[in-house]
Amino acid sequence: MTARYLLDTNILSEASSLNGNAQVIAKLNDNAPLAATAAVVMHELLYGCYRLPVSRRRNALERYLTGLLSSSIPVLDYTIEAADWHAHERARLSQVGRTPPYVDGQIAAIAAVNHLVLVTRNVADFADFQNLPIENWFA
Repeated sequence: MTARYLLDTNILSEASSLNGNAQVIAKLNDNAPLAATAAVVMHELLYGCYRLPVSRRRNALERYLTGLLSSSIPVLDYTIEAADWHAHERARLSQVGRTPPYVDGQIAAIAAVNHLVLVTRNVADFADFQNLPIENWFA
């Protein structure tokens, strides 16, 4: 089965939350075979983990991320095709006074060039990118 969804950081982190949103967790479970994520998303998750002091919470998060990395979820790279898409969008958006965060552009580009729906809670952060289907599993 091929991927249909690219999961953003806030979606994947929900599964590790002590009080994770039940609707998001259910959608993650239901759509697991259709899900992928981006290497830059994994960076955000790992960076957030490594910034925590050594504790039970950090240990639990490290176990979750290790499991995620060893699971069958595809982790997609920021390729030259994604870089080209991102550069075009950054140039277009800068001409209209918009400057989305660089990492959001990378995530959007990876979703776009792989023809995936970007799943995020932060819909507004990605709304300016053209031809990028977005879903909010919190809504």
